[in-house]
Amino acid sequence: MSFIWPAMLVLLLLIPLCVGLYIRMQQRRRRIAERYGSLGLTPEAAGRRLGSRRHIPPALFLVGLTILMLALARPQTVVSLPRIEGTVILAFDVSGSMAADDMKPTRMEAAKAAARGFVQRQPASVQIGVVAFSDNGFAVQAPTNDQEAILASINRLTPQRGTSLANGILASLNTIAAGAGAPLQLSSNRSPTPTPTPVPKGAYTSAVIVLLTDGENTVSPDPLAAAQAAADRGVRIYTVGVGSAAGATLHIEGFTIHTQLDEAMLQRISLLTDGAYSNAESEQDLRTIYENLDPQLVIKPEKMEVTSIFAGASILMLLIGGAFSLLWFGRLP
Repeated sequence: MSFIWPAMLVLLLLIPLCVGLYIRMQQRRRRIAERYGSLGLTPEAAGRRLGSRRHIPPALFLVGLTILMLALARPQTVVSLPRIEGTVILAFDVSGSMAADDMKPTRMEAAKAAARGFVQRQPASVQIGVVAFSDNGFAVQAPTNDQEAILASINRLTPQRGTSLANGILASLNTIAAGAGAPLQLSSNRSPTPTPTPVPKGAYTSAVIVLLTDGENTVSPDPLAAAQAAADRGVRIYTVGVGSAAGATLHIEGFTIHTQLDEAMLQRISLLTDGAYSNAESEQDLRTIYENLDPQLVIKPEKMEVTSIFAGASILMLLIGGAFSLLWFGRLP
């Protein structure tokens, strides 16, 4: 346990003073009883034996005050909270071909618009992360339900170089694993096939990847091998085609390049992982992605302030002590 305002703990020094004051008052009462007991002016002389119960109400008051002083320091502790949660990773293709204008104004802007609409429709129980990939993949935003942070990370994306669908999938799986408190588990090392570290099958069934890309894979490793790694972990991949089958011609650094949507590859990736393929122009298809998400009950340790619990316990102690004192002695301690 820790405290947000630890300086308030200095008030606990008053507790020994209160104990000393109470002992002094009891000694004073004892002297009075000895002095005037023969006159019948004390409870003991009147036949009322208070015994040890006279100390119970003050003890309860003292415990209540101690807990109240701890509450003033705003205690907090780590508690394991259960909650229903799902994770969506938006994996953006930021390769140079995403600058094509066969979708207006460009493929990249169309992908961003589709993703922004998707993010704004998500419930708070869905954590959304953002991954960007070209010839490499990297996390742009860790999974969160802070929509402003997610949208800001999407808006920062710009077209880069070549396309490696596998690196996009692997980076997404690593982001999911990191969000679940596991170490990074997958790497490509520029090899033709990824080299995943074995994990239990279906380990991340509450997570999905939304792969927004034109599907033109130009860089190793094999995207189908990466998709199989996702399927083994229970992660479905929903591929979103950005572009047209007719394609567009780009002029990049003096080269003329024709680029077109590779729907066949995206459909194979989705089929392999039990996901679905849709087009960025189809808003209804994108809506069904989170509806098909299979959220799970997860237990996550979180630091929580427990001031209210301490305050409630202190009030309860004070009330019980006051009730006993009024019942037995007709007064408060």
